[in-house]
Amino acid sequence: MIEVILLALALSMDAFAVAIGIGVKQGKFDMKLAIKVGLFFGIFQGIMPLFGYLASLGLGTYITEYDHWIAFVLLALIGCKMIYESFGENTEDEFTSFTNKVLLILAIATSIDAMAAGFTLNLLEVNPLISMVLIGMITYVFSFFGVYLGTKSGGMLEDKAEFLGGVVLVGIGIKILLSHIFS
Repeated sequence: MIEVILLALALSMDAFAVAIGIGVKQGKFDMKLAIKVGLFFGIFQGIMPLFGYLASLGLGTYITEYDHWIAFVLLALIGCKMIYESFGENTEDEFTSFTNKVLLILAIATSIDAMAAGFTLNLLEVNPLISMVLIGMITYVFSFFGVYLGTKSGGMLEDKAEFLGGVVLVGIGIKILLSHIFS
């Protein structure tokens, strides 16, 4: 279960970083916006792993021999992408207002990685539904507080959160790979 919590924390860092950027851009804390950001990001981050998990079940018998390698590669790629993006421009800088349409676009963009990570849920030997609820709830909390922190601290935490999330995902991928190689 600790792996799922770490996975949820790592996946939520991308949404957390964007939420901080939204808070920075907003300027002052808006409770309604923070709740909407949390809901949009939490729901999409919680639902997207389902698609990856279902894909892994459909392919399961064909890839059982290599599933740990696939999980490692996916998590390493997602993690490295997050680390790389932590040094670049921020997506939310392109938007002038945060309508439901904009939040939907940002929620989908930040949750694509969660879909790929959902592929690894069957390797963690956890209940996928509980995992998805945890991922969604943790993302909601981080996104809500991300908006708040962005209004109070500026963008100084934004890149660090995304970097840390990437490192954790790479670490989980390495753990899955090593546990299957040495089991």
